[in-house]
Amino acid sequence: MGKLIVIEFVTLDLVVEDPDGADGTPWGGWAFRYGPEAVAGDKFALGEVLDTGVMLLGRATWRRFSRIWPGRDDEFSRKMNAIPKLVASRSAEGVEAWSNSAFLRGDLVKEAAERKRERDIVVAGSGSVVAALGAHDLVDQYRLLVFPTVVGQGRRLFDRPLGLALESAERVGPAVRLTYGRDAAA
Repeated sequence: MGKLIVIEFVTLDLVVEDPDGADGTPWGGWAFRYGPEAVAGDKFALGEVLDTGVMLLGRATWRRFSRIWPGRDDEFSRKMNAIPKLVASRSAEGVEAWSNSAFLRGDLVKEAAERKRERDIVVAGSGSVVAALGAHDLVDQYRLLVFPTVVGQGRRLFDRPLGLALESAERVGPAVRLTYGRDAAA
């Protein structure tokens, strides 16, 4: 049985929207203000999951990543390029731009639940995918890279009450990586 792991860059007020500024929001770019080292490499401590799991991405996140990762050749980039990637999208646009990418066919929630039985699934960014999977209680773990900034507006990670249990907290450059799992008492 695998885990469904959500990884997100977030602000102290849990905004996940526009961490790199590519969406052009007035508050965007908050994660990248700390330099490229703050977001480079395996900041979410995925390690072996990148070798054995699958990545599930929404169309916008996949498109952004497909412009970043294929041209890189460091160890982490090779793992990002090698991991199987499933794209949740209603678009007919192809996924050839990034190796090992395929469309997720069928219902997102049903497919994620079935695939989670066989291997770990990592969902990066992809706000609408995270919201849908969270609403159906499919997320086993949240790994959040929390940056020391408050933007006061934008789409937040959670839009409903949710009980979580802290598994770890570790400083990673200017940010803190918080790992939360399901709270059995909630």
